[in-house]
Amino acid sequence: MTDTLTLTVDTQSGETGDIVIKMRPDLAPAHCAQISRLVGEGFYDGLTFHRVIDGFMAQGGCPNGSGMGGADAQIPAEFSQEPHVRGVCSMARSQNPNSASSQFFICLDDSGFLDGQYSVWGAVESGMEHVDALPKGEPPRYPGKIVKAVMS
Repeated sequence: MTDTLTLTVDTQSGETGDIVIKMRPDLAPAHCAQISRLVGEGFYDGLTFHRVIDGFMAQGGCPNGSGMGGADAQIPAEFSQEPHVRGVCSMARSQNPNSASSQFFICLDDSGFLDGQYSVWGAVESGMEHVDALPKGEPPRYPGKIVKAVMS
């Protein structure tokens, strides 16, 4: 895996579009490998952003849309000193630091209180306006969808 690997998340549903994320295997190699594998398997295609909190973050990657599901494997934490600023992509987890699986979030605003506690694996290079446009809620009444996720 190289440091120029990108993930494109197509959220095209009329009001949104592509979110291009530069992955950071230098910070979280196991998390980037897990996401790449899941994308290759089509895991994320059709899933929703089930938790979008204005001024905080947009979370997706739960196979059942409730925020309680995940993929077939959990990943040990790869915490770093990379700050959780607007556009940073990090893995969601339970209280157990080593419980990240498939759910991720994109920071809508600076969220320094998360620093050192969640594994940062990338940052939005373009399409942040599409993240901002995702329907808000926990869950949103009509959640935004990941139509297709593609690695390049």
